Amino acid sequence: MNASLNFSSLTKKIVMAVAGLFLMTFLVVHLSINLCLLRNDNGEWFNAAAHFMGTNYIIKVFEVFLFGGLIIHIIFGIILQIKNWISRPVGYKVSNKSTTSFLSKYMIYTGGIIFIFLFIHFMNFYFMKMGWVEKTFTMNGDEPDFYLVAKALFASNFYSILYIVLICILGFHLNHAFQAAFQSLGLNHPTYTPWIKSFSTIYSLFIVIGFNVIPLYFIFFNA
Repeated sequence: MNASLNFSSLTKKIVMAVAGLFLMTFLVVHLSINLCLLRNDNGEWFNAAAHFMGTNYIIKVFEVFLFGGLIIHIIFGIILQIKNWISRPVGYKVSNKSTTSFLSKYMIYTGGIIFIFLFIHFMNFYFMKMGWVEKTFTMNGDEPDFYLVAKALFASNFYSILYIVLICILGFHLNHAFQAAFQSLGLNHPTYTPWIKSFSTIYSLFIVIGFNVIPLYFIFFNA
């Protein structure tokens, strides 16, 4: 029975790791589209990219896998965390040194914060695209003008600062998650594990800086 439960947990970790790596790959694509906001073309490139992502049939199929990967990653993450809490219901009376990193202990909490951020993001963009919330700006008839939506959101200092903080939290989550994914896949080795850690740090910084350049641009140069 214990062996079966351990295998089940290991399987969940592997599936969660694969789903997480898939989502991390998509983040690079998403960032490349968002950086179009920095062009001084009144949103022409950004809206063209948003239109392509919203109408291309291949992208629509990819979207199904994307949401599937996101849901699996969230559900398995919650299940594994609950199992960890159940396995150690009573805290230690004396704090002992642990090899568990600071970030790994709080992954469930950073993940929860990121989920809130995603919900806000979906409300402002994806739900608008689907017609589930009011379209604040439109073009070409009824199609949302996402450039004006983004510009209006980043015109709020509160939203921009919140965005920057949440992206930084995402960076901490990604930095540990990337390393944990390879560990779950059994790809630890003294030779290339340091390279994985270095790449994880570089990737996380790239994502944080790349996304946070956008609100800073709107705050200081495109108010």
